[in-house]
Amino acid sequence: MITIDVQQGSSAWLELRRTHDTASEAPAACGVSKYTSRTALMHQKFTGEVEIVGSAKQAVFDRGHEAEALARPFAEKIVGADLYPTTGTLVVDGLNLLASLDGATMDEEIIWEHKLWNASLAEAVRNGTLDPHYTVQMDQQLRVSGAKKCLFMVSDGTEENMVWCWYATSEEKQTVLIAGWKQFNADLATYVPPEVIVPPVAAPQMGLPAVAIQVTGSIALVDNLDKFGAALNAYIAKLNRKPETDQDFANLEDAVKRLKVAEEQLDAAESSALGQVESVDTMRKTVALYRETARTNRLLVEKLVKAEKENRKTAILSEAAAELVTHIKKLNERLGKPYMPSITADFQGVAKGLKSLDSMKDKVATELARCKIAANEAADLIQANLTTLRELASEHAFLFADAAQLVLKANDDLTALVKTRIADHKAVEAAKEEATRERIRAEEQAKAEKEAREKLAAEQAAAAAEQAERERIAAEAAKVERIATAPDVVPVATPTHAPAAVPFEAVVAMMPPAVRKAMAPAKADKPDSEPTLKVGEISERLGFTLTADFIKVLGFEPAKVDRASKLFHEEDFPAICQALINHISEVSDQFNAVAA
Repeated sequence: MITIDVQQGSSAWLELRRTHDTASEAPAACGVSKYTSRTALMHQKFTGEVEIVGSAKQAVFDRGHEAEALARPFAEKIVGADLYPTTGTLVVDGLNLLASLDGATMDEEIIWEHKLWNASLAEAVRNGTLDPHYTVQMDQQLRVSGAKKCLFMVSDGTEENMVWCWYATSEEKQTVLIAGWKQFNADLATYVPPEVIVPPVAAPQMGLPAVAIQVTGSIALVDNLDKFGAALNAYIAKLNRKPETDQDFANLEDAVKRLKVAEEQLDAAESSALGQVESVDTMRKTVALYRETARTNRLLVEKLVKAEKENRKTAILSEAAAELVTHIKKLNERLGKPYMPSITADFQGVAKGLKSLDSMKDKVATELARCKIAANEAADLIQANLTTLRELASEHAFLFADAAQLVLKANDDLTALVKTRIADHKAVEAAKEEATRERIRAEEQAKAEKEAREKLAAEQAAAAAEQAERERIAAEAAKVERIATAPDVVPVATPTHAPAAVPFEAVVAMMPPAVRKAMAPAKADKPDSEPTLKVGEISERLGFTLTADFIKVLGFEPAKVDRASKLFHEEDFPAICQALINHISEVSDQFNAVAA
């Protein structure tokens, strides 16, 4: 708080109040003042007019100052420290706030607010039900001074008539106070003072002539009904049937009274005439006609006044509702999307029971200001929440499809929800990634184990085939050696066609090329299919083990080599079988020849 060295009530103090938003004006600015309407304060601020204090009001002020001075020692006793009157200012969100304090401690931890004794206010203090008219003023005093609490006292300067209580503000109340002043100043910037500010009074109007009917002794009627009827019709023709202002309504209400008087006069004149003669049919019919004319038009004007007042009331309510809609639309434009919630306004309620258009306008304007403040607060909250979403959830926007609902939450709640939702999503995604990695690892492990098994089986099959081939070759070699070293018991001439007892591979190698060509199976055209037939599958089909080298001896080269596997075409299998039959037949023939 910036302390201003100025005497309360001085011209310098009044000038300071003119350029600042004061604590005593805060209730009116927020629409909760008991004595000054929001519209009246706005007009005063706009025009710079200073209220002229009359003698009666000045006397009340003087009693208040006197009671305050007498009560100060009692207040200092309660506080436990001296209380000094002071004036201070503080700038809050661009608002120039001012507070004139009845008293404040030296350390500015406690302030004092004194009100002149009032029975109903004293009862409110006892019950702890202070009206916002008083609490809003103390909210601003506490904000400007920075004090922790305020001693609120009501007294006439004596201990007998003295009650007090402690009051402390809150963050929520401070938000309402600042928002109220901001909206007030925003409305003040566009304020247009009304042309008519005095209460309307019915304009002077020429009354209808008095009805006069006399009866002479000869039963001759002497009357002025013709003149009265002409004046009545002329008066009715001049009535304003489209009232718009309070002045128009006041004129018509006065006309209703005058027409009622005309009815009564016609009734009285008729009764007077009938008292003088027994029957004057023409006079009665004329009186009845004019009486009905006055009555009909009186009822018409009454209905007109009521209908037009209702129309003006409806117009005031409709204009306020339309302005609120426009205000919310602008806030949505500021936010970028229609995030704004519905703002409930009670224009009908605040105008209920009010007869004056001016008072109706003031109450509706105050309610409109309240709704604008609520809308601004909602927009500020939404803006803060949108910023939070952009900062925390820019990479996870897909998780917040319900942003229109989320931005209406308290910012702390939204922040916690955003973090929780993102954390949950990351946990789910991490679990999915871990499951994917585990599946891939298991598949790769299964594939590696399968390949290892296939490789081991192929190696074992190849080793077994090689071992069998070595054993066969060793057996054939042993057989040849046995035959070659056998003793000649009976000389036998060796058939000219029998080959020497040597391994078959050697025999084949020694054969003339033409013979080997003749023994080789006829080769078909090269197949187009992919070679998939393994040596192990050929052995499995035949029921005994073959090797790739032996198949090569038969005249078949592998069509493809895949690691340790030698692959042949499926179409080669019949030819391999035939070549194997030929081989077995040749070996059998050779062995039989040698044995013979």
